Amino acid sequence: MGAQERFVRLIGFQARAEPLTGNGFKAVQGRLGKRAAMITDGDFPIGTSEEPHLLNGSIAFAPVAAGMKHSAFCVILDCATKPTPSNSALMKLPRPFLALTLLSSTALFADEPKQIELWPEGVPGLRADATPEKIETGRASNVHHPYLVSFPAPADKANGTAVIICPGGGYMRLSIENEGSLVAARLNAIGVSAFVLHYRMVEYGHPAPLRDVLRAIRLVRSRAAELGVKSDRIGVLGSSAGGHLAASASTLFNDTDGKTGAELDAISGRPDFAVLLYPVITMKDPFVHAGSRKALLGASASPEAIEHMSLELRVTKETPPTFLVATEEDKTVPVENTLMYYQALRKAGVDAELHVWPKGPHGFGMRNDLPGPSSWSDRCEEWLRRGGWLTAAK
Repeated sequence: MGAQERFVRLIGFQARAEPLTGNGFKAVQGRLGKRAAMITDGDFPIGTSEEPHLLNGSIAFAPVAAGMKHSAFCVILDCATKPTPSNSALMKLPRPFLALTLLSSTALFADEPKQIELWPEGVPGLRADATPEKIETGRASNVHHPYLVSFPAPADKANGTAVIICPGGGYMRLSIENEGSLVAARLNAIGVSAFVLHYRMVEYGHPAPLRDVLRAIRLVRSRAAELGVKSDRIGVLGSSAGGHLAASASTLFNDTDGKTGAELDAISGRPDFAVLLYPVITMKDPFVHAGSRKALLGASASPEAIEHMSLELRVTKETPPTFLVATEEDKTVPVENTLMYYQALRKAGVDAELHVWPKGPHGFGMRNDLPGPSSWSDRCEEWLRRGGWLTAAK
């Protein structure tokens, strides 16, 4: 763009539970590099003179101002040389700084995110020693009362499609920002309503996570009209161990382990499409992610349980169309997980699209500084558009 004036569409800020200052801010800078910037009251700059080119999906984390109770982040969705007059959220971006005005800590999404309890009638198998969920530094753990966080698409963009997002974390914790709310923001930008799933994990093991994701799909499907979505346009998106859960929904949607005898069991739990980011797929050696297997199936999992939850073996012609992303460099979850699942999809005659890049770490989520992997959301948008999921439902 050279020295041209640029414009950016900002979708706002999400409040954090505690101030992000000192070492906490430095840690965020370490994760996000030059895209993290200090925010002060009133007008504030985002970016640095060394990194003037803010790309789609750019992220900035920072304490809002000295003495304020919350920190915030913003997400840059569009970067262009001309503004759209009808979009009041477009702001001028003089090189090299973007000057914006802090509007509201809830302006990141069209409506303030709301929680939807999965099991209002009572969580099946709830532990007697259940304690509150823990949420800190963008991660959640110790989930005993599963729920969805609803991020509805803006009314002027909503196309009726919904996605249940399953953050990763080895069935030990949930990456609810990088693989949750930031993904939801990207989906909202293309008219898709998103629901971030806080599911049970190591404290329960199988089949609790499977029951939670299938209940989430059934719940959204049963309340589609109320939630502003279409019952036949509900997909799943999962990252890492969340990818295993999303793939479980794609292959085990009729499994007896996923049912509890509730009335909602009569509603289909099959997702209409799936997006899997560097997913855990197999529970078998040598390509298993051992931590996920231990958390889900226990330290001494039976051969039968390992076989059952190795999802490359569970694919059928009923498995929904799937978009897959991975990198060869992934040192945490071997790329063979993704490749085995893709091969199983092809063998079953299921529509699938695979993107594998040679470089890129595990868990990149919405990072935008990785040549290749950072384009996954654009490629996914194209795939969704070709599948008709972004066309306004009639």
